[in-house]
Amino acid sequence: MSTEVVLHNTPLLEEHIALGAKMVGFGGWNMPLQYEGILTEWDYNRRTCSLFDCSHMGEFIIKGDAVESGLDGIVTQRLTDIPPKTCRYGAMLNAQGGVIDDLIVYRKAPQEWMIVVNAANSEKNAKHFKDHLTSKAVFQDISFETAKLDLQGPLSRDILKTLVPGIAKLEYYTFDEFTLLKEKCLISRTGYTGELGYEIYYPWEKSKELWQAILKNDKVKPTGLGVRDVLRIEMCYSLYGHELDETISPLEVGLDKFIDFDKDFIGKEVLLKQKAQGSRRAIGCFTSESRRSPRAGHKIFNEAGRIVGEVTSGTFSPALQSGIGLGFVEKPTNTIGQKLFFGDEKTKAAAAVVKRPFYKSGSLKH
Repeated sequence: MSTEVVLHNTPLLEEHIALGAKMVGFGGWNMPLQYEGILTEWDYNRRTCSLFDCSHMGEFIIKGDAVESGLDGIVTQRLTDIPPKTCRYGAMLNAQGGVIDDLIVYRKAPQEWMIVVNAANSEKNAKHFKDHLTSKAVFQDISFETAKLDLQGPLSRDILKTLVPGIAKLEYYTFDEFTLLKEKCLISRTGYTGELGYEIYYPWEKSKELWQAILKNDKVKPTGLGVRDVLRIEMCYSLYGHELDETISPLEVGLDKFIDFDKDFIGKEVLLKQKAQGSRRAIGCFTSESRRSPRAGHKIFNEAGRIVGEVTSGTFSPALQSGIGLGFVEKPTNTIGQKLFFGDEKTKAAAAVVKRPFYKSGSLKH
């Protein structure tokens, strides 16, 4: 007997349908995959400006001292020295050092934090926080009260400042509270595309008005999850369920700089041991010698034909006009310039390991 999967809808479902979006299930949500097409939407983001509905993401509020609440011991980044109105990317791990989720921590006030997590992991994450926070913490899940709209692209600052005076003051990975269309909201200068951009946390029930107001500017176009995946692969950003999961260490995926070994956190001892002994695999970035694109699950072969890894993410890169991929490979294979092949036993395509990221001309920190 089959069980029907019930998907959540964002508050913008009717807007997506009216704009002709192709809808798909993603992380338990009904989400727009694309509107006009992947290549067209890629061009909007890299050259002008894109608007994404990311209301499926989870948001938690935690109140309490970073250490006394237990929060600092849950995430890999140190929280005690984050200035208010600043955010940090990090992860939370299980006792075996695997990644439960990657996340961003926003310090709203000395003892108030907002945690943004992946949609598919929201319930699991909420339980993990509740299990490990102390009695001195107050936890609140605001995911279904908070819509999230991402405005990304080289023109995003110019476009947003027509609606939000003062937005230009935000530096990379900082945020503030603003009044936008008479509603108070949090806006951060963050994103997942490699371009200058902002993430807007807005009242759920008012988000249609904001969506429509932003799209009145003809330099902004709605874009879906399809191009978002292309953009993040071009930047070599990890995606949970591909480069990250509970069996993968953050050291294996190259997230070393987001781990503070000078403090205690769940999974630290395992990571220290792995750091001392070295891991046998690491995430590699490679470009195809043709337009053929690798796909998640493809095997990676060395020149002798031996399997040395597996593709975790792959796509065609409009920026490079070739296939690009991320994958776990044996460490000796993960050297710049190393030739390899991806595919299966019958059909293989040539590629070479390159330095990350694939796309290097973005407006991210302009």
